[in-house]
Amino acid sequence: MLSSLVISAKNEPKWGATGHRVVGEIANKHLSGKAKRAIKKILNRESLAFASTFADEIKSDDRYKAFSTWHYVNIPMDADYDAAKSNPEGDLVTGIAKCKAVITNKNSSDDDKAFYLKLLIHLIGDLHQPMHIGLAEDRGGNDFHVQWFYNDTNLHSVWDSKLIDNYGMTYTELANNTEYLTKQEIKALQEGSVIDWVNETHTITRKIYDNVKPNENLRYRYSYLFFGTVREQLQKGGIRLAKVLNDLF
Repeated sequence: MLSSLVISAKNEPKWGATGHRVVGEIANKHLSGKAKRAIKKILNRESLAFASTFADEIKSDDRYKAFSTWHYVNIPMDADYDAAKSNPEGDLVTGIAKCKAVITNKNSSDDDKAFYLKLLIHLIGDLHQPMHIGLAEDRGGNDFHVQWFYNDTNLHSVWDSKLIDNYGMTYTELANNTEYLTKQEIKALQEGSVIDWVNETHTITRKIYDNVKPNENLRYRYSYLFFGTVREQLQKGGIRLAKVLNDLF
């Protein structure tokens, strides 16, 4: 569970738009026919990729401030989700659970189902961005200052978008160039709970913190070492999002 730290909408953690759209596009490839039909109706024909950025787009509207803590979990380096401090305002795990509850409630309005489905699509993507499962003391890497090709930035931004943008592919190109996985490998990735997936992502977060120094100038070598991890996390996010949606519908 997460720290009680509250961060502003301006600096909240997120995959960049491209990353979220990759997750949505990959998920679409693994949806059942039944799930596709239900989602198409709820989202009024919007694609998963299109809907995936909605939860970030509403951050500038104070009416949605209550959802801000749903985008991340702060976990100490040597802990897991269950051992970490809980945030009474909610976190990524509790936010996902709430979305599922609203979507499956027969008394929910069509508008509520659409709203929470869009949030769910986004949050499953967020879960697989390692700096979402970061440290409270540096706000998930937002206060961990580094350089990216000699330009000042922070570790969170590097993992949000800079590694992806530097590669120069569109979201469809990235989604169409994932690693080949057998049906058995896909099934294995979809096993476990949301908490299991959070703890798995946190192991990558630890590796990231162990391989960077404050104010370090990250360049081609860093991309060479970690872009494969980015691609793997995006693929996992899409495959697992499809699992969540197939189960719901």
